[in-house]
Amino acid sequence: MNTFGRIYRISIFGESHGKYIGITIDGCPAGIKLQESDFQHDILRRKSGSKGTTTRIEIDFPEIISGVFEGKTSGSPITILFKNENEISKDYSKIKDLARPGHADFTSYKKFKNFNDYRGGGHFSGRLTLAVVAAGVIAKKIIDPVKITAKIIEAGGNKNIEQAIDNAIKNKESIGGIIQCSATNIPIGLGEPFFDSIESVISHVVFSIPAIKGIEFGSGFKAAQMFGSQHNDEIIDNSGKTKTNYSGGINGGITNGNNLIFNVAVKPTSSISKTQKTINLQTKKIESINILGRHDTCIALRVPVVIEAVTAIALADFYLINKEIN
Repeated sequence: MNTFGRIYRISIFGESHGKYIGITIDGCPAGIKLQESDFQHDILRRKSGSKGTTTRIEIDFPEIISGVFEGKTSGSPITILFKNENEISKDYSKIKDLARPGHADFTSYKKFKNFNDYRGGGHFSGRLTLAVVAAGVIAKKIIDPVKITAKIIEAGGNKNIEQAIDNAIKNKESIGGIIQCSATNIPIGLGEPFFDSIESVISHVVFSIPAIKGIEFGSGFKAAQMFGSQHNDEIIDNSGKTKTNYSGGINGGITNGNNLIFNVAVKPTSSISKTQKTINLQTKKIESINILGRHDTCIALRVPVVIEAVTAIALADFYLINKEIN
């Protein structure tokens, strides 16, 4: 549903064009220093406005309405709200019966029997990742000194990101990208065999981000082309440090103390300015659709900080589980 985690539990709510979006975080330890300004750095990294991103620019001020007292977390659930102030819903009312290709319009219409909020993608919108970023800011405090860094390394199949964006804008197209994420100072022992392995849990929460289509840890799919003698990471000291890191810092679903490394594939933004064909959900006939509104040429540009956030959330949950057991 809309909740993730066992101890550090997050519940997301809201819609792209609703009054607010927000998140409730349960299980956060008491006594962590927290104020609205702590969120500013990561929120700005996610914000639109640069070339290749949407012209919808929101204030994105985090309103902490519970769980923080006198500048520190109180141990009770933390709820953070963000007000939507720059939505233009009329762009969607004109095409509400036309299922936009690549979007969740068709599936949400069928699943929720036409009661879904179609404006801007409603609850399926990438707008909600703002709330996830907020939960990630707190999670990063919990797992300190672990440091997580994500960056876009490829866009539209091109290592030259700027050139790829310029070409997409010129052709009135959208493009995807590859995000690389690494986490340093990872302790040994996070994760559980099989269903709660580090890979399983991180993949679970990464795929909750709209537009994610793939993930690979360490050498990923290249491992299938290697010999075992090439892929095995030789342990070179008693701390568990390895000569190579094809495993991405994980053995048996458990962190081995080396850097956690994975790549994520982001699809092209579904909303494009070119005319497409789709089904009219009311008449059940095929029609042409021209999508209006303000959309990202490359949504991958704004995804790195979201990847950092969900990784921190997953690691914070594991950290608190280990702390409870030990």
